[in-house]
Amino acid sequence: MERLTAAETVKRRALRRMKTVAAGLLVLAAVIYVLSGIFAGPVWLGYVHAAAEASMVGALADWFAVTALFRHPLGLPIPHTALIPNRKNLLGASLGDFVGNNFLSEQVVRDRLHRAEISKRVGVWLSQRDNAQRITSELSNVARGLVTVLRDEDVQAVVEHAIVQRLMAIPWGPPLGKLLGQVLADGSHHKLVDLLADRAYEWVRDNHEAIKRIVSDRSPAWSPKFVDSLLGERVYNEILGFAWSMKTDVNHPMRAAVDRFLIDFADDLQTDPLTMERAEQVKHQVLTHPEIQHLIGTTWTNAKRMLLDAAEDPSSELRKRVLEGLVTLGIRLETDDTTREKVEGWIEGGAAYVVTHYRAEILTLITDTIERWDADETSRKIELQVGRDLQFIRINGTVVGALAGLVIYACSQFLF
Repeated sequence: MERLTAAETVKRRALRRMKTVAAGLLVLAAVIYVLSGIFAGPVWLGYVHAAAEASMVGALADWFAVTALFRHPLGLPIPHTALIPNRKNLLGASLGDFVGNNFLSEQVVRDRLHRAEISKRVGVWLSQRDNAQRITSELSNVARGLVTVLRDEDVQAVVEHAIVQRLMAIPWGPPLGKLLGQVLADGSHHKLVDLLADRAYEWVRDNHEAIKRIVSDRSPAWSPKFVDSLLGERVYNEILGFAWSMKTDVNHPMRAAVDRFLIDFADDLQTDPLTMERAEQVKHQVLTHPEIQHLIGTTWTNAKRMLLDAAEDPSSELRKRVLEGLVTLGIRLETDDTTREKVEGWIEGGAAYVVTHYRAEILTLITDTIERWDADETSRKIELQVGRDLQFIRINGTVVGALAGLVIYACSQFLF
């Protein structure tokens, strides 16, 4: 038994009522025709008889026309009847062509989207904080769902491949040399040299006894202790003075030597095969170090935890920034013509691309769906949707037929 929805049940009852009304008018015309023929006599009955006769003809003709759309009248296989069941596929193809020519053309889509002013409407809606808050909450739910669905091992494998493998494939020497050269050219390394000079001076200043002990330990066994002490003090003072002068004099020869060394090193990283090979060895040692591997392995875990915490906390900085960003975007779309025109261009271009490249697939969806429908079932569903309105054709045919018959009979009486 065919299962109908509540709306379809209401439509079926309405269709049956209209069919009853149309059939009732036909029966009424037939009864009047018979009675007017039996009690012939008065002149006016001739008019009634002619009107009833034409009314029956009109009613039967329109009944046949309406019925022929959905089935064979009286079950007789009359040619060009049951049009919808027999030509379902042709109708589907015609519907597809109609939709394609009138709805899925690039110009129609662009024109419709331009007149719709989608970006402005979205801007007005987004500029209201409550709406932006709703979008933020939905985005948080989506983010939580995606993060939860993703398998940690798969993501970690992707991260490792994207980071480690990519770093392994890229030589470090030339880019590091180029970067170092730019730093040296800008003089940005001077602050680092200043820091090293400061730390060197502080270390020498704070390790007086250690330096003297080193000198004493390396002196000959036969050297008197006081000589070792004097020599250690002398060495300490020389080192301390050297460190101080290097710390305070920006033009110190040692600083110039450091600059020359770094410049040569930057150039060797880019051109010297031996230095470049050593840079590659260092790269492999760094990337294969257990601590680095552990850091890469825990990157996704940490990022996942941070993302979930931020998504679940309405007061998190991430959600606040997303909310403010959406509100700002809405205001710009509402008030800034340049931004709105740019977004409109993106929307129209995207829709035009879809229509241009996937029009055939969209139309195939329509035609294939209709082809899969059962012919009789399709006919019943279409009749259920439009059949009630079609019954008015039968009613109009009955009434118009009666009027036409009346006029024709009257004309014949006056003319003949």
